[in-house]
Amino acid sequence: MAAAAGGERRPDEEPPEPPGACWRDNAAFWILGLCNNFAYVVMLSAAHDILRRPPAAPQAARHLPHGADANGSRYDCNPVSTGAVLLADILPTLLLKLAAPFGLHLVPYSPRVVVCALCAWGSFALVALSAGVAVSLGGVALASVSSGLGEVTFLALSSLYPRAAVASWASGTGAAGLGGALAYGGLTQAGLSPPRALLPLLALPPAALLSYFCLLRPPPAAAPPAEQEQPLLGTPPAPPARLTLARKWRIVKGLLKYLVPLAIVYFAEYFINQGLLELLYFPASRLSHAEQYRWYQLLYQGGVFAARSSLRCLRLRRLWPLALLQVPPEEGEFAMTVAALGDTVGIALSGAAALPVHGYFCRRS
Repeated sequence: MAAAAGGERRPDEEPPEPPGACWRDNAAFWILGLCNNFAYVVMLSAAHDILRRPPAAPQAARHLPHGADANGSRYDCNPVSTGAVLLADILPTLLLKLAAPFGLHLVPYSPRVVVCALCAWGSFALVALSAGVAVSLGGVALASVSSGLGEVTFLALSSLYPRAAVASWASGTGAAGLGGALAYGGLTQAGLSPPRALLPLLALPPAALLSYFCLLRPPPAAAPPAEQEQPLLGTPPAPPARLTLARKWRIVKGLLKYLVPLAIVYFAEYFINQGLLELLYFPASRLSHAEQYRWYQLLYQGGVFAARSSLRCLRLRRLWPLALLQVPPEEGEFAMTVAALGDTVGIALSGAAALPVHGYFCRRS
């Protein structure tokens, strides 16, 4: 009480924020998380539509007899697994995350955010306007570039803000899952064709730019006090630039015990979601196979949103044991970038595993 009356602050407490700063930063990171993952989620929700074979009669395969489909299998199969869309939606992200810890810090944050928004906008436009699967997969890859570059950028950026920033980011990415699946499923269910359902979503990437340039304050740790009001365009994140390659490799090795379990969880999650769910089809339903797949995605993303928002609802008060797991402060930004690799590796492996499993089941009569 005496310390509080004297205005002293405990070492583990964050410095007081100016009025209005907290809600601005938290709202900005929530919107950035939402915009960053939106295109990624929409492409996964549209995976069955992107890969569907062109039918001779548009409604011929809407309701198939029990135990058969148009290609002789007991499953209503696309020629290629939706795992192919997952690979297009994750491999560029994986490559970016592998390269990011060793050079991306040299690029200021603002150009990266602009590239993320342009790639997200281009992904919606390309898939909406394409006439073939190959071009559509190119659009999916653009969504992956946007999501992967944004993830390593905003997670590293969040290390320069109070700890609530990363919780807001996580909640925003969860909302992207729910909102993306709901938007795509709702627009197609309302009567829009799958390509046309993507056109209204072109308005979302500019929201990320507005959030970053107009709502988010400059990071307190990125510039001296006299420069706090300067835009982020010329403010590259300084801490990782002081790390040697040997020190970076030591950090990576120390994080493996956390990355491997994370990769296993994401492998199982996405193998079910993109490798097996497309084979779960109820011919007697009034919904087509494509419609059923879209709503499976919505149910899955609803669970993701609840899980990623839990950090805002459940607060751990005794955090001192977690300090034993921390890396030094100057390594935090680099460690956050490396940590983003675990889920991506697991997702990429699940996409690769989904392809032969899809073929195995669809060859069975």
